Amino acid sequence: MPRTRTHVPHHKRVKRILKAAKGYYGGRSKLLSTARDTVMRAGVYAYRDRRRRKGDFRRLWITRIAAACRMRGTSYSRFMSGLNHATIDLNRKMLSEMAIADPKAFDALVVIALEHAKTPAAAA
Repeated sequence: MPRTRTHVPHHKRVKRILKAAKGYYGGRSKLLSTARDTVMRAGVYAYRDRRRRKGDFRRLWITRIAAACRMRGTSYSRFMSGLNHATIDLNRKMLSEMAIADPKAFDALVVIALEHAKTPAAAA
């Protein structure tokens, strides 16, 4: 039985890795071992950051809502607590959009939230 060689599969693997490393600086796009390491690391970062992006957006929305609440004389925590007690289920993304695009509707939500807030400072 003749001995098999791995030329074709090897070249396919090399081409796949170097194609993924296209655009990287210097040997990272031309040398197999450094390209392999860089492509692997890039994949790890991409996987991690796809999950991290969700937290980044949540932080952004909370910051926007907090700023809008401060402009209306209340705090973020008091506003969210009032919405929960009023059983208004709006997610933070929509609240953030409302604060930017529809300030009148957000004002109405702030009034409702302050009416339902359980803290004594909300009554003041």
